[in-house]
Amino acid sequence: MISTSHSSAFPALKRTSAAAPTQGFVMTATDGDGWDRTVSGFDGVCQEQLYAYASRRWPGVTLEPMLFSDGGAVVGGSLVMVQKLPLGLASVALCKWGPILADGASDPSGRIMAGMVEAMIAEYADRRGMMVSIMPKVEPGHENRVARMLEARGFSAGVGVKYPLRYVVDVTLEDEARMAAFGQKWRYNLRKAFKAGLEIEHGTPADLGRFMTLYRAMTERKMFADYSGIDTVDALMAMPDGTARPELFFVTHSGETVAGAMIFTAGDTACYLYGATNNAALDLRAGYFLHWHIIRWLRENTRAKLYDLGGTDGFAGLQQFKSGMVGEAGHISPLPPVYNFATHTRARLAGTFAYKAREWVTRSRDRVTALRLAAMRRMGRR
Repeated sequence: MISTSHSSAFPALKRTSAAAPTQGFVMTATDGDGWDRTVSGFDGVCQEQLYAYASRRWPGVTLEPMLFSDGGAVVGGSLVMVQKLPLGLASVALCKWGPILADGASDPSGRIMAGMVEAMIAEYADRRGMMVSIMPKVEPGHENRVARMLEARGFSAGVGVKYPLRYVVDVTLEDEARMAAFGQKWRYNLRKAFKAGLEIEHGTPADLGRFMTLYRAMTERKMFADYSGIDTVDALMAMPDGTARPELFFVTHSGETVAGAMIFTAGDTACYLYGATNNAALDLRAGYFLHWHIIRWLRENTRAKLYDLGGTDGFAGLQQFKSGMVGEAGHISPLPPVYNFATHTRARLAGTFAYKAREWVTRSRDRVTALRLAAMRRMGRR
C-alpha cells in the first residue's frame, strides 16, 4: 500500500494508444502539507483537492496525495480518497474534481490528463484491485472533455448529483463590460444596492469567528438542513500564507455586518464556498453588492478567469440570482457524474453496489429532512 508520509515512485507506464501516450509518466506519493503547498500553485487546484479540506470533510477515508511527473517535471496531481467497503470485499479509490493540471494551457490534446488517468488505473485498479472513481470538474457546455476521455477508456458513468448545473461567471471583463453582461434584473438590483449605503470589507483569517456567527444565525433563522462542509473552514483558514487559503469578504450597513462570503481564490477558477446574510440583507440587496466586489477583486488580485458559484439545490431563487450573475459572460454547465473503472470483477460489483446503496440512503434522508423542515416551518407560522 502506498504511504502518504513519504515519497514513492512508480514505474513508467507503457504506451496504451496513439491517442493517449503515457510513457514516461511517474506517480509519486507525498505528505498532506507538502501536497497542499505544491498544488496551491496549480492552475487546476480546487478545494476538493486540498488535503486540509478533505481530511476534515471525509475523516473515514485514507487520503493519498499523488503527484505526476513527465520527463522529470511535475505536470499534475490527484488527491485520491481510498474507502474500504463493508466486509472488506473491495475498496474504492476516488478522485473528486481531478486529476488536476499544473499548467492548464499545457495539455490541449489531453495527453497529460490521459497519462494521469492511466497511472491511476495501473496503481489502483490493476495492482491493488480497487475500483477507480473519477468525478471530473465542470467544463463549458454539455460535452465534458475529460468525461468523454474516461468513457473512451472504459469507465462507466455512475451516480451524479441531484441538481448538476453549475453557474460559472467570467471575471476577466472590465467593469463596464461586466455590468453589461449581467442579466437585466441582476443589473437593476446591483444599481439599487449601490444606493443603499453599503460598504465592502476584505477580511483576514482572524475574521473567521465573525463569519461563523453570521452563518450560524442564518441557518437557525432559515431552518435548513446543512450537509455542507462548513466544519472544514477552520482547517482551511489555518492554511499558511502563500497557499490556497480562502478569502473572506463582508458587507456592512451602518456599521452592522449584513452579509459575508468565503471564496476559494487559487488557480484559474475561483469558487464560492460559503455565504451568510442577516435579515436586512435581502432588502438592501447586499448579495448583489457582495458578488460585484468579489468579481472585481478576483480580476485585480488573482489569476482566476472564472468564478464558480456552485449549484442551486433546486431553489428557484438561487437559480434566478446565479443565472442573472452569469448573464452573457460565463457558462451554465452540468457537473458530470462519477465515472468508475475496475479491472477485477469483485471491485466492480462491490463498488457499484456501494454507490447505489449510498444514493438510496441520501435520497431517503433528503425526503425525511424536507418533510421535517416543512412541518417546523408550518409550526413557526402559527
